[in-house]
Amino acid sequence: MTSAIAIAREFFDACESGSGREVCKNYCHDDATFICQSDVLTDVKTLTEYTSWMKSLLTPIPDSSYEVRVFALDSATNSVSGFGMLSGMHTGEAGAIPPTGKSVKSDYANVMEFDGRKIKRMTKI
Repeated sequence: MTSAIAIAREFFDACESGSGREVCKNYCHDDATFICQSDVLTDVKTLTEYTSWMKSLLTPIPDSSYEVRVFALDSATNSVSGFGMLSGMHTGEAGAIPPTGKSVKSDYANVMEFDGRKIKRMTKI
């Protein structure tokens, strides 16, 4: 049986590389929720919406990459935490904002709560 940490890592890799909801849905419940206090993600309430948002984020940052810094399982709560850094250069179109050519780096953490073998909720910090 695949462990929660292995499933979370596969989801994390698919999501952060911009695979979108078609791939990411394999790791999440259909009604999985998403929470983040960032203003840009205020209206994103489901994990499906978030995976689509991540895919669209890679349009203005087509060379984006991520580095996993920490991945850990809390077996008492059946949750997995992943900490990473996203980086790239703004060379693609982003709506009304023309490419700036500036680099971007962002540290972040995701806490993925499981129900069975699928993610039921993710909080982005």
